Amino acid sequence: MQAADRYQYHDFYAIDDLLEEEHKLAQQATREWVSSEVRPIIEKHFEEGTCPTHLYKGLAEIGAYGPSLPAEYGGGGMDEIAYGIIMQELERGDSGVRSMASVQGSLVMYPIYTYGSEEQKKKYLPKLGRGELIGCFGLTEPDYGSNPAGMQTHIVDDGDAYILNGSKMWITNSPVADIAVVWAKDEEGKVRGLIVERDWKGVEAPEIKGKLSLRASITGELVFDNVRVPKDALLPNIKGMRGPLSCLSKARYGIAWGVIGAAMDCYNTALQYSLERIQFDRPIAGFQLTQAKLADMLTEITKAQLLAWRLGTLANAGKVTPAQISMAKRNNVYMALQIARTARQILGGMGITNEFPIMRHMMNLETVITYEGTHEIHTLILGKEITGIQAFT
Repeated sequence: MQAADRYQYHDFYAIDDLLEEEHKLAQQATREWVSSEVRPIIEKHFEEGTCPTHLYKGLAEIGAYGPSLPAEYGGGGMDEIAYGIIMQELERGDSGVRSMASVQGSLVMYPIYTYGSEEQKKKYLPKLGRGELIGCFGLTEPDYGSNPAGMQTHIVDDGDAYILNGSKMWITNSPVADIAVVWAKDEEGKVRGLIVERDWKGVEAPEIKGKLSLRASITGELVFDNVRVPKDALLPNIKGMRGPLSCLSKARYGIAWGVIGAAMDCYNTALQYSLERIQFDRPIAGFQLTQAKLADMLTEITKAQLLAWRLGTLANAGKVTPAQISMAKRNNVYMALQIARTARQILGGMGITNEFPIMRHMMNLETVITYEGTHEIHTLILGKEITGIQAFT
């Protein structure tokens, strides 16, 4: 194997040596599934702005829904590093496909498992894990994105049920979801979580059209008009913003791993193209400025891999903090976006065509750097951790 071929595997620091056998098996299975099921169709779906909904079942079959949740509750029974590795391999294919999986596992299954009753867990989790039910997560509102505590969606006690009113915006999976984990304020102003079924009267989930990013992932609203929610649909074991924020930490952790996959795919594409593209009677890989770009790209990917791996060991030990997750999400998404832009430069004009995946990754990453906490919000989370002073209230 030539030196240039070695680095296409992005294991410059032999990080695979740190992985256990179950991690490698999960990595290989996911990589093969992405190669056979995602890559052949993803450019067409992205170009047409359609969601490959048939992939929901396949994601379940490879164990992409809640990999680190217990198997008895529909999860994969693996650890947090396995979860991260699976997200990384999915995002090699497309950020939208990774979003489909991470919403189902981290934002729907995780809160039901962590804060739900035993009855709720048994009713929903196995079906979610098998892909028989699709879920979504209702937190962001039209007027409250980075400030979710200002939410206006609310519930009122009405005897044997709650009456739910309000709306949510930018909700992945909502137009095709069977259930939604919805966060709303009660009459005391406390944030509560509820499991809302899509076919209940008063629930609407219109699709958001016109997206130029995550075009192969379906996004919509959630609108609640006097929805009667049975009291046994309330998540009983959480009250306050800690509930939704803990779910976001779980999802952000997966993103920190996932975007490395997008960066890898862009780097791979740029490296291969630079070896094949001849200018001035030599491959452009032989020019100093191209080599500088490739060296910077590989270095940043390797740094991100090490950051994610260490984050995974902390998560496995139960020691990870939200601020540590913010650092990894902030750094790794920014890294991936910069690598996509640099890779596009190496390909020149060909980099803007759908013959290559770079522009698709770049456009997707423009969303990923915003959702689950913007780059700026994660900067301020770190600033508060460093100084003890909260700068965004």
